[in-house]
Amino acid sequence: MSKDLLKHKLQNRHLQMIALGGAIGTGLFFGTTKSLHLTGPSIILAYVLGGIVMYIIMRALGEMTVDHPSSGSFSEYANRYVGPYAGFISGWSAWFEYTVVCMVELTAVTVFFDYLVPGIPHWALCLGVLVFFTIVNLLSVQIFGEFEFWFAGIKIVAIIAMILFAIYLLIFKHVLTPGVTQYITPHLFFAGGVKGFAISLVIVVFSFGGTEFVGIAAGEAKDPHKSVPKAINGVIFRILLFYISTIFIIMLLYPYQKLSTNISPFVDVFKQIGFSNAAYIMDIVAITAALSAFNSCLYSSSRMLYNLSTHGYAPKFLSNVTHGGHIPKSAILLTSSVVLIGVVVNYLFPKEAIMYLLLIATGSILIVWFMILLTQLYFRKYKTRTNGVISYKLKLTPYSTLFAMAMLIIVSGIMLEIDDMRRSIYIAPLWVVMLSIIYIFTRAKSAKSTK
Repeated sequence: MSKDLLKHKLQNRHLQMIALGGAIGTGLFFGTTKSLHLTGPSIILAYVLGGIVMYIIMRALGEMTVDHPSSGSFSEYANRYVGPYAGFISGWSAWFEYTVVCMVELTAVTVFFDYLVPGIPHWALCLGVLVFFTIVNLLSVQIFGEFEFWFAGIKIVAIIAMILFAIYLLIFKHVLTPGVTQYITPHLFFAGGVKGFAISLVIVVFSFGGTEFVGIAAGEAKDPHKSVPKAINGVIFRILLFYISTIFIIMLLYPYQKLSTNISPFVDVFKQIGFSNAAYIMDIVAITAALSAFNSCLYSSSRMLYNLSTHGYAPKFLSNVTHGGHIPKSAILLTSSVVLIGVVVNYLFPKEAIMYLLLIATGSILIVWFMILLTQLYFRKYKTRTNGVISYKLKLTPYSTLFAMAMLIIVSGIMLEIDDMRRSIYIAPLWVVMLSIIYIFTRAKSAKSTK
């Protein structure tokens, strides 16, 4: 069977929005308040540091993506440059990450929806959203791309409008947080001390999770050699701009210590300063952002599963595609079926669901990012050995790559020191061990069948 039965129908504008849509979701619209409570205004430094690491990861992935676009993305590259075992671990870990993040974004939709229409059972809303977007992904990749383009576009326009409106309030209405100038003093800037700042880095990691979707979408892009560098070069700076500017605006408009952790800070800040209509609008935008991120996650997880199947790392039926649209229907349906676990979690633990799922997702994000960086080092060795040309380079390799890897290890160490986060890190090695056993069994079975 051909390893690329998918149609190349995604345009540059789709790719740009998929990259933005995956990263601007629950992390920004829900996790911002918790980050502020943990460390205060120094969260801006945490996002700058996280943004640098994310940029290194994206450029590392971009090197390999421009050289060989594939819907399997870093799993395909790990398989090619490191070995089958690395490809197996990378692919299944990515599928696990995106599937769990699907559950997180579903849960976030219910949290945001409570502000508009309270009382709707979370599990019922999750189920409805899951069914709708499963159908969207089954129709065609172009329809998926259009949905993501407009969903991501709505939240980007809304964020820009919010910033402009906030500037208007600050200049003409003099709506300014009392004592905001004191935020620059060390005891307020690092309100949570070293520990608070360290924990905030974990939330930053989750916030940026999903930016690597652009590498997966490149496998179905029309001109990935041009569109991928544009998407990567632009998306990191835009994300940093959105995160940093919005957090700064929130702190200027209202004391961050008084913000509620139960709703989006964008909703709460306008509610508290007396603009209820703006609060409702921002809540609708937050819902759109979560739906956009969910859409990207479902797309990415199904493509990863499809690629695993084409390499023999997943059951063969998962590489089946529709005749007309070339959509990996089996991979989409299986992924959606697993996401149903999120519906069950919301039924059993409606209040705690989002934190349980968020912690599990963060552990899997660390595995995926580490594997991307490791694979890029092997990719560079391969290119050096074969005198190959790299048209899109990560500068200062291998030092920049090693720096990013070290930062991921530090974040893992931070999570081990926090009671609520420790379980997430414990799950990671157990997941790798389980995958290793399955890999050994699969290889042994494959060896017997070829005799």
